Amino acid sequence: MLRRCLLATIGLLAFAGAATAQTAAQPPAPTAQATSSQETMEEPEIGDHWTYEVRDEITGDLKSTITHTITDISPTEIGIRLAVLGKSDLGFQSYDRAWDMITNGIWRSTPNDGMGIRAPLAVGKSWPVKATDFNSSNGISLKRTGTAKVTAQESLTTRAGTFETYKIEIEIAIESRNANDTTKKYLSEQQIWYAPSINHWVKRASVSRSDGRVRDRSMAELVEYGRR
Repeated sequence: MLRRCLLATIGLLAFAGAATAQTAAQPPAPTAQATSSQETMEEPEIGDHWTYEVRDEITGDLKSTITHTITDISPTEIGIRLAVLGKSDLGFQSYDRAWDMITNGIWRSTPNDGMGIRAPLAVGKSWPVKATDFNSSNGISLKRTGTAKVTAQESLTTRAGTFETYKIEIEIAIESRNANDTTKKYLSEQQIWYAPSINHWVKRASVSRSDGRVRDRSMAELVEYGRR
């Protein structure tokens, strides 16, 4: 039970709460005209939304289709509502203005999860990742250290359109400390393709390892986005 909780947290926190497999009908690909007419989204606004398909890269199965919608904006934070296709329950997350996650349900990251961006982005730029994640329901604490680096500028095409992106690669070592498991280490590797034109990621790939073995490998890809 503990291992599943930790993997769900370190695998892809931004898509937590949506690990239920489903066989949802896939929306049709947008036409070139519809894609080109989408409004750019450099500054966040309430009602901005991004829909992702999340796949298990080990089995190839579609795990879920998740929509992130901005519900609240302050000078320092952005509130996000998560809606999973075919499910009635909703999830909520909070981020700072650089898209570093602060809270994700019962998890809180101090000062944040370090998975956001550091503008201005440029190939070769890197920054440290250092955070503590605390689960308020069971007292589990995760200490995370690592490095993020912008490794490329790439043009990326999904069903939502074609985007100019910065590719950010993140490697994190996670150490768990709690009464039942005094010291356990995990490794998380993520690749994030961030598009400034829509102020969000277009694709996120995640690999989680423990005891030297892959435990989870997933991919989230943008299929639709828009403004209110």
